[in-house]
Amino acid sequence: MSYKNLEIWKLARNAVSEIHNMTLTELPKYEMYEEGAQIRRSIKSVRSNIVEGYGKRRYKNDFIKYLVCAHASCNESLDHLEILYETKSLKNAQLYQNLHDEINLLAAKLNSFIQSVENSHISMK
Repeated sequence: MSYKNLEIWKLARNAVSEIHNMTLTELPKYEMYEEGAQIRRSIKSVRSNIVEGYGKRRYKNDFIKYLVCAHASCNESLDHLEILYETKSLKNAQLYQNLHDEINLLAAKLNSFIQSVENSHISMK
């Protein structure tokens, strides 16, 4: 099995692409180096932490630690998205709502996955 089979990784991969594209096509130029750069880094951190945690899954506590970091980065990404919309740097309401829903779904799935790993009694090898 590979981390690429995880639903949370697939959702994160999609979110990275969509957020990246949004920051390059929908935001004013000055935001590419401000809030746009922040949200790109935070959403990429979600994906990277899932991958790094999966690589350490043999050590359950390490796996959980990285998944919790991924969840925190997901929340950070949501906050950056809300800031972009509230400041009217992101004006496309439908795109905002779609991304907001996508990130919320990813956060919920990450939370469920974390609980599943915490409650598992088997080795994560």
